[in-house]
Amino acid sequence: MFAPFLTTLFNWSLSLGVVPPVFKAAYITPRLKKPDLDPADVKSFRPISNLTVLSKVLESLVARQLLDHVRVHRLLPNLQSAYRAQHSTETAVLKVLSDILTAADRGELSMLTLLDLSAAFDTVDHPILLRRLMTSHGVNGVVHTWISSYFANRSQCVRRLRSRLTPLPVLCGVSQGSVLGPILFLLYTADLVQLVKSFELYLHLYADDAQIYGFCQTGDTDSLRKRVADCVAAVADWMHSNRLQLNASKTEVLWCASARRQSQLPSNPLAVGSDLVSPVRCVRDLGIFIDADLTMRTQVTQICSKCFAALRQLRSIRRSVSNDVMQSLIVALVFSGAGATLAGLLKQLMDRLPSVQNAAAWLIFKACRQDHIQPLLCRLHWLRMPERVSFQLAVLVYRCLHGSAPGYLASDLQRVSHLNARR
Repeated sequence: MFAPFLTTLFNWSLSLGVVPPVFKAAYITPRLKKPDLDPADVKSFRPISNLTVLSKVLESLVARQLLDHVRVHRLLPNLQSAYRAQHSTETAVLKVLSDILTAADRGELSMLTLLDLSAAFDTVDHPILLRRLMTSHGVNGVVHTWISSYFANRSQCVRRLRSRLTPLPVLCGVSQGSVLGPILFLLYTADLVQLVKSFELYLHLYADDAQIYGFCQTGDTDSLRKRVADCVAAVADWMHSNRLQLNASKTEVLWCASARRQSQLPSNPLAVGSDLVSPVRCVRDLGIFIDADLTMRTQVTQICSKCFAALRQLRSIRRSVSNDVMQSLIVALVFSGAGATLAGLLKQLMDRLPSVQNAAAWLIFKACRQDHIQPLLCRLHWLRMPERVSFQLAVLVYRCLHGSAPGYLASDLQRVSHLNARR
């Protein structure tokens, strides 16, 4: 019924390069970034923009055409995994882990630096973005006019419960919660990849999270640390010139090596601006914990802890839901952590994971711990945890072989039959 009117409206907007003013007003709903943050601190909240449905539909039309343009001309960095089909935080961490493990096999040390930006989406400079879209990404004509109209005269107001504040103009930033905003942010920061490569280091991006890493022999740690420090300083200068700000307080440094080379890992701090960042033994990279000895011990511990906490909460509603609903909740909340990043775990660590699966099966069937678990798992058609991890890895390899996985993973995949040493 409304389709002809909406088609006319959207065609008018796209052909003239004008965004209706009513589509530019947003309600800001503050959301805590993490449950353990202080709710009295404004910095603990993420400003999520609530836009009209028609505004998001119009943005989706533009975003689809913009992504087609970016994909055809290969304008988006290959090592940017956010907001892209077939990419995820898991594939991003897998790429970083694969490179670090390969370096460990060569007997080298790895230095991983995790950078964090302060309110990155909210500080994007509109004139710089519009100029970069034209000069670096070939966005001009009516499309450039439409995006200029998209940023002009935007407003937002904070709404909490039934109260709302006075609307204020949006002078910078891209809306978190919009469809087009995150894509524009990726194009805004695309030049970072070449900057880091100029220091002979590796970079992987996921939205505003940057992972810089490099490798060296045991005696060259000072040289690698200086190179990383110079690179981080250059990245900070680039961000400053683009109205972004590096958050030194959340920057983390991790030296990685095999278990027998742990004594050779340096402990000297890394200079990040005027701050000194000391190396840690474990970092959380895009939700996955990486240990200095690459055993994933902390990740397994966190998975078990979170899964049992979720099972305790689900047990409280067990009598109110059916077996099918309970099974769906458990698969969504408990088994989501069993991914390909756990491939190659030590047996003593892998043996900790089946206890979570057994507890979940007992909960679904209201069984007790004395009941044998194998018939329950057969009825659920569940793979055991080691087989589940292998299955996830096999699916990823299949996607790499058939062109449905990120290019940075497919390019690292080698057939055993192609290796001279394994024929």
